[in-house]
Amino acid sequence: MIEHIVIELGPWNWMVLGFVLLVLELLLPGVFLLWIGIAALITGALSLAIWDVGLWVWQVQVLVFLVLSLISPYAGRKIMNEAGETSDQPLLNRRGEQLIGRTATLTEPIREGRGRIKLGDTMWNVSGPDLPVGARVRVTGVADLDLLVEAV
Repeated sequence: MIEHIVIELGPWNWMVLGFVLLVLELLLPGVFLLWIGIAALITGALSLAIWDVGLWVWQVQVLVFLVLSLISPYAGRKIMNEAGETSDQPLLNRRGEQLIGRTATLTEPIREGRGRIKLGDTMWNVSGPDLPVGARVRVTGVADLDLLVEAV
């Protein structure tokens, strides 16, 4: 029965396989089946164009599909990297960098270059010049997990 369907569909087998893989990508997202599905669709398009050529036997079709399955993820990665998605919130996951320019009052003095401030509901370690408790400071940068501050 399956052999009959495969023979009857001819070059459309690759198109059916491509669409099945794309649907599976929707159901099981992982971006991997997408590229294999695209390879199957390209192989199907080639099959439709050159089906009557004597060289286009099933072994060649499978070889073309395998090569395209290896090439398409690399081409897709290159295309996606060139797209250069720009975020409307570039500092979204960079909480320390979001605080640059804000001012705060020292809750612990800066001694030997280290102290603490409270911004919002979070206590932050700070690095900067030695200052007493209650001094106003401005955040000028971020180094590892510390905020860099200067006196206001």
